[in-house]
Amino acid sequence: METRVRELKYRMMITDLLKVASESHTYQELSSRLGLSPPILSRYMRGHVLPSYDRAQGLYEKLMEITNIREELKKRISFDEEGYFDNTPLVSEITWLKIMSNYAMEKFAGTRITRVLTAAVDGIPVSTLVSNLLEVDLVVAKETKEVGINDFLEQTYVLKGSAIKKSLYVPRPLIRKRDSVLIIDDVVRSGETVKALVDLVKEQKADVAGIYVLVTVGEEWKRHLKDIINQYAFEVLIRL
Repeated sequence: METRVRELKYRMMITDLLKVASESHTYQELSSRLGLSPPILSRYMRGHVLPSYDRAQGLYEKLMEITNIREELKKRISFDEEGYFDNTPLVSEITWLKIMSNYAMEKFAGTRITRVLTAAVDGIPVSTLVSNLLEVDLVVAKETKEVGINDFLEQTYVLKGSAIKKSLYVPRPLIRKRDSVLIIDDVVRSGETVKALVDLVKEQKADVAGIYVLVTVGEEWKRHLKDIINQYAFEVLIRL
């Protein structure tokens, strides 16, 4: 399964990377730098055909050199006067969602993963794509209990710098003792949500396969999550 998923990832990723590269490079530049004839480049860019796995590997490496994914995504994130940023590219733009999900596949290749866990709501889009690539179930921790479910895992925490308590709930049967769970969070400022998700997994005596964060802001999260960072594979796509 791992080999098949990785091969498909490389092949499908080319179309998305070409779309991003075309925003800062002309068609002629891409054709020349990638060593592709214009008709073939056009077919790949439109997604009409996929390159073979062998060709996709070479194109992937070249496109990653041509396009700095982190910097391109940073350009799309805008802050307001109070320091909050627009996370639209992280939750709605399908090309970027696919690139971010494939990044997770690259970083956690070879790791046993049986579940993907995220907190509602903004972490759901990329987590759904990662679950699909891995062909494992997605678990969403919510701030409210759903009617009709009687047994929940529950973690309560205090928001940093406030007197507000929040809770996350997961139906208990969705995480089992034999599971190995990849935790995904969209934005981490102080780290309370990540810690709560880790504690939910540990409550069931399941394994944490790793933690994937799309964006971290500042440095406070490092202090709060020091033990977790030292204990588990911790990947961050963008640091602001």
